[in-house]
Amino acid sequence: MSPFRSETLDLPDVRLHIRRWGRADAPTLFLLHGWMDVSASFQFLIDELQRDWNIIAPDWRGFGPSQWLGRPYYFAEHIGDMEAILDHYAPEGQVRLVGHSMGGILSCLYAGIRPERVKSVVTLDGFGIAPTTPEMAPERYRAWLCQIRQPPRMHVYPDRQGFAKRLMKTDRFLTAERADFLSRHLAIIGEGENKAGERRHGVVWNGDPWHKYFSPYLFRLEESEAIWRQIRCPVLWVAGRDSWVVRDFASRPGDWERRQACFAHLTETWIENADHMLHHDQPADCARLIEEWFKV
Repeated sequence: MSPFRSETLDLPDVRLHIRRWGRADAPTLFLLHGWMDVSASFQFLIDELQRDWNIIAPDWRGFGPSQWLGRPYYFAEHIGDMEAILDHYAPEGQVRLVGHSMGGILSCLYAGIRPERVKSVVTLDGFGIAPTTPEMAPERYRAWLCQIRQPPRMHVYPDRQGFAKRLMKTDRFLTAERADFLSRHLAIIGEGENKAGERRHGVVWNGDPWHKYFSPYLFRLEESEAIWRQIRCPVLWVAGRDSWVVRDFASRPGDWERRQACFAHLTETWIENADHMLHHDQPADCARLIEEWFKV
């Protein structure tokens, strides 16, 4: 298993944990994890890389060892953190970005907001969330008012073995060995609630419970599309053949193609026998595609 080292990056309002692999003098590659994930879960992918890389993988605010703020989080805050991370570790030149899920969404948005800063992007099952309509706003605000009446709690598991079983239940391609590794990074000992809503001490997700609360503001696909049209660099869309994300897009005919049409230089590829966590399910295939994409 490739060894990593930990660093911290102090920003004005948060302290971020940065996990690093490889040699500092090798080409730099940023790996950006998804929602309710941590940077450590890239370990399987990193172990399959054949080239030397200077890998920089942050834990987003409120996840893993990064600072938890104990209040609602807003998506744009991650974009601000991303720019601070890039400015710190790659102040000059263009960057290579690989993001999974939320990390892929952030990578594509940043590539359109700061097109001069990004050399190339790989997004692993991160293509943007489902569109909304203005008519959804009243119910959205009503639901938001209800949820903020009390602090959120994570579901509690009796032990790490139970947590690992939960991971394998939702991802049929995840091996027991990888699930055990993830249970030591995706979970911590803390307080949560059981299915009956009772407070219990045990194993909980390694993320601030406030991430469970959704924003009162609707996602506006048109804004993302306008940003994607500003991207100058090549972008690789990598989809898991058995991913729930792909099934979700299939329920909205034309949405997949509409989003892709916003990118000037887009390549689509698929990984077989993989669900949404394709870097857990088929890390060798992910590593191969990434290194082929960045070989120039």
